[in-house]
Amino acid sequence: QVQLVESGGGLVQAGGSLRLSCVASGRPSSSYAMMGWFRQAPGKERDFVASITWSGGTTYYAASVKGRFTISRDYAKNTVYLQMNSLKPEDTAVYYCAVKLSEAGLYDYWGQGMQVTVSS
Repeated sequence: QVQLVESGGGLVQAGGSLRLSCVASGRPSSSYAMMGWFRQAPGKERDFVASITWSGGTTYYAASVKGRFTISRDYAKNTVYLQMNSLKPEDTAVYYCAVKLSEAGLYDYWGQGMQVTVSS
């Protein structure tokens, strides 16, 4: 089992910034293949935001956030971050952290989610 604890969400004005954090525990981090961030807006499906390979640090982004969001990880702290800049009202959603143990597989474990609200 892997436990994921997210923090850093909240309310921000359009154009502002937030940094989300997700701390993983429960299994050696060497077993993680990839960690990612997803978001779900009201009435919509959960969408991919960004991901990072745990060992190599290769990053992937949704087109809607590329150039504004940056995903990173701290290997020693078992933590993945999502730096969100130039926030827009359409970024408002519940944000989830997730981890998968195989790059080719689905995400195996999910955090509880946290609200990010961007006011116009």
